[in-house]
Amino acid sequence: MTNADVAALFDRLADLLEYEGENAFRIRAYRAAARTIADQIEALDAIRADETRSLTDLEGVGRDLAAKIETILDSGRLPLLDELSARVPAEVFDLLRVPGLGPKKVRQLVDGLGITSLDALEEACRSGRVRGVKGFGEKTEAAILKSLAFVRGTTAQRQLWDDADQVVGDVLAWMRGCPAVERIEAAGSWRRGCETVGDIDLVAVATDAVAVMEHFRRWEHTTDVIASGGTKSSLRGPRGMQVDLRVVAPAAFGAAWQYFTGSKEHNIRVRSRAREHGWSLNEYGFQPVDSDSRAVPPPATTEPEIYRALGLAWIPPELREGRDELALAAEGKLPLLVEERDIRGDLHMHTTDTDGEDTLTDMVQGARQRGLEYIAITDHGQRVSMARGLDETRLLRQWERIDRLNESLAAEGPASIVVLKGIEVDMLERGGLDLPDDVLARADWVVASLHYGQSQPRERITERILEAIRHPAVRVIGHPTGRLLNRRPAYDVDMEAVIAAAAESGTFLEINAHPSRLDLDDHHAAAARRAGVRMVISTDAHSVRGFGVMRCGVLQARRAGLTSADVVNTLGWGEFRRLLGPRST
Repeated sequence: MTNADVAALFDRLADLLEYEGENAFRIRAYRAAARTIADQIEALDAIRADETRSLTDLEGVGRDLAAKIETILDSGRLPLLDELSARVPAEVFDLLRVPGLGPKKVRQLVDGLGITSLDALEEACRSGRVRGVKGFGEKTEAAILKSLAFVRGTTAQRQLWDDADQVVGDVLAWMRGCPAVERIEAAGSWRRGCETVGDIDLVAVATDAVAVMEHFRRWEHTTDVIASGGTKSSLRGPRGMQVDLRVVAPAAFGAAWQYFTGSKEHNIRVRSRAREHGWSLNEYGFQPVDSDSRAVPPPATTEPEIYRALGLAWIPPELREGRDELALAAEGKLPLLVEERDIRGDLHMHTTDTDGEDTLTDMVQGARQRGLEYIAITDHGQRVSMARGLDETRLLRQWERIDRLNESLAAEGPASIVVLKGIEVDMLERGGLDLPDDVLARADWVVASLHYGQSQPRERITERILEAIRHPAVRVIGHPTGRLLNRRPAYDVDMEAVIAAAAESGTFLEINAHPSRLDLDDHHAAAARRAGVRMVISTDAHSVRGFGVMRCGVLQARRAGLTSADVVNTLGWGEFRRLLGPRST
């Protein structure tokens, strides 16, 4: 069981407990544990195996929860969850996938209207019966219908990239322990850094293909062997993910790795270009188009050899989507993509002053350990009451503590980290921001985000964001479309207008690195780059562990073709400090 598997079981348990009306504190404990586990980079199995540590060392995990984690790791199941699942109607799990319908509302619909499926829910909305349930109304019906379309359009089996990455790491480690494996790499949508991953492709070179396939099938996370052959096998692994393994000849490794990495559109264009050069290209390498030709095929051992034979520079996997990458590679104009090591600061994070899990001091120390030169503490403003958002008084007190902390850090020497006094203000439904202008004017860094009123009409949501962009204190728009991958669609916003306004005012747009957000998406980030808008890649960390998701945001930026020059927080502290000076509005 991966960390994501364990977190998913705790999340489902919390949903079922809430559906049954259990104690709110108990529910909250399971949800907090799920978030802690999901954010944990190190495998729970590794923590348990370390005699000097305990699962109870994890934030919010006491002895009872630790025992449940052990049960899940040992058996893949949780008796309490099995018991609840047997009592709750199966259709509830489908209904819980609908954005905006939490367990309590689902219970109302099941008990009040006898809803038994997504189809039944749609019929009840269209017939106007849902608005008759207490707490629902005509607008709620319309929102449910919109969400149903999203749920049905979401491929349920696709996993977040970060979850798939855990599976990739585990299976590669297992396979590299096989003596017959000479080389093995992962390909497909995982290697391209796609937001979600449907299945995992592995390409290997081996001294004994049969031994490699036997080793593959013995992977401890195998739940089902789908197909088994001498050079290709498929199995079902954690969270139902399909993993395909192909063993190829050493001379064809580059061709196979390239073929199984590129999107369909990219590969079509590569093969078309190969034919223009007189070659047929597939996963086995080059062959002459003319069957009578005695021309020696170009080598296909490595990917650079493949692209070089076609007159192209090697194309980074994140760009292999069939857009303009071949033209750029042919002209020698591929961008030098941003890398995680380029990031010098993190400008969106939360502490225990609102809904974070670690203190201000903890977050600063965690950032220092990651080698960051500066960070911004951006706890929520007062509108986000569910996160204990800061009012003016509490915010100013926090800023006083940051001032004192900076003085202490500065005394250590010029190479120490700098902490910016920031805030994540909310764009109010009626317009304006949730803290006074004179307070915001004193901030070093202001992130403006939209958390409420996400179902408002397109024109209203767009105007709220444009108003924030034009505000003299606002530096960056946080998670600009509000989406949650596989859970909630983006709100209806005119991103063309948002990008144009940001370009005019000099306001930055955020690429939120949280694996379930990755917002901006790669298309909008690329459009922003073309418009001259600079971006900030931020973790939105709620704990020190949360800093680790920066790599996901960097992947998203790379898919958009961003270089370090396009990303503000690649600047060193000296340059970034100059950037913080007055700007034109």
